[in-house]
Amino acid sequence: MKTIKSIMKKSKVRKIIILLAWVAAWHIGALAVDNSILLVTPLQAMGELVSMLGDSGFYLAVGLSLLRIGSGFLAGFGAAVLLAALSFCHALVEEFLSPVMTLLKAVPVASFVVLLLIWWGSDFLSVAICFVVVLPNIYINMLEGLKNADRLLLEMAQVFCLSGKNKFFYIYRPAIAPFLFGSMKISLGMCWKSGVAAEVIGTPAHSIGEGLYLSKIYLNTAGVFAWTAVVILMSVLFEKLILWMAGLFFRWQPACGSPAARKRPRAGYVGRASEGGQGEGHIGRAPEAGLRVSHICKSFDGREVLSDVSTVYDPGKIYVLDSPSGSGKTTLLHILAGILKPDSGRVEEAGRCSMVFQEDRLCLDYSAVKNVELVTGDALRAGKALEKLLEPEALQKPCRELSGGMKRRVALVRAMEAESDYVLLDEPFTGMDAATQSRAEAYIREKQNGRLLILVTHVLPTLPQRPT
Repeated sequence: MKTIKSIMKKSKVRKIIILLAWVAAWHIGALAVDNSILLVTPLQAMGELVSMLGDSGFYLAVGLSLLRIGSGFLAGFGAAVLLAALSFCHALVEEFLSPVMTLLKAVPVASFVVLLLIWWGSDFLSVAICFVVVLPNIYINMLEGLKNADRLLLEMAQVFCLSGKNKFFYIYRPAIAPFLFGSMKISLGMCWKSGVAAEVIGTPAHSIGEGLYLSKIYLNTAGVFAWTAVVILMSVLFEKLILWMAGLFFRWQPACGSPAARKRPRAGYVGRASEGGQGEGHIGRAPEAGLRVSHICKSFDGREVLSDVSTVYDPGKIYVLDSPSGSGKTTLLHILAGILKPDSGRVEEAGRCSMVFQEDRLCLDYSAVKNVELVTGDALRAGKALEKLLEPEALQKPCRELSGGMKRRVALVRAMEAESDYVLLDEPFTGMDAATQSRAEAYIREKQNGRLLILVTHVLPTLPQRPT
């Protein structure tokens, strides 16, 4: 700890020394030029800034410029987020907006300044320019972040029927965070540069741009440096405020609330009917909370994985699939969960599904409790359930900090605690030693509650099971 602190202190001292070196170089350069119109010393610029601080008009100018530039940024940010969300949900909207965003990125800011000065005048010029600068940058990055949301987590959300709120906060929000933070940092800097430049051209009353323009007119170079220092300071403070607020939003973990209303999955036809079966669109009647698989076939890239699979899984039973690797067990579970569609055949099902996937498919930025709360809507219940398989100190750690075996236990608890009529378990004991597996099996028996369980494993459990 002392070593880290000492390194940080050395780093800060080094930065201060470098800054002072550049200030000294500036001072020496000003003395060498010896012309206050061309270049002033740091002390002269500081003196001008101090004199400005004594003028009430200075604070009015800074406040109104902040209001204009801040309004332009927030308006552009809000519009970009809304349009990105619409484009993500509707491909036609993305296609429609694509040429507009390309145009906004390509057209020079100076062209927008001239056009908007003609159309709107100078009062709202900086607001419009900031809006135009921010909109395409935030939009493109926001849309890219949404498209990069983890596909496996979205499939998990589909199986567990997560609410739209939970999907946004715990799947999409972490995906957009790096894209949005990067684009916001760039946009905030560009906002102040372009906004003040627009004020210099439009010279609205009581603005930083007006102060810079007047300093130029009267050859007050010290004033130019002083106003520039104000712009830099306001830009840094505004950026820190906005990023701090954004950080609060991304760290906020709202309660998951009650799970979404879970529709009974379709019963009957999936894919086209097999030979001798019902025609397309037929919906058959399924046994209560059981599964019937009829003539299922599935191929990937011309390689047949499942061929004419037919079986019945009775309600309340435990079935173990222990056939060799590559025989299509995971594919069958994905078809039963509704993630994949078979090439032919049908699945007749009743009730709701929960699942332990071959991968953990956890929201890694959030704790074990939060991952289970996503499907239960109750943090207290989630914590009590996890305590049966997980050490207390691990409950509130982000899942990315847990070992592989711990993550597997979180995934198992999530599947068993979810409201469901049948549970699909794909290698649920991966990464567990014999003692931990024994505890996990006892937990499964306790939480089965009359549900149908289908288990894929290479390590045969001691659970009572039916032949498959």
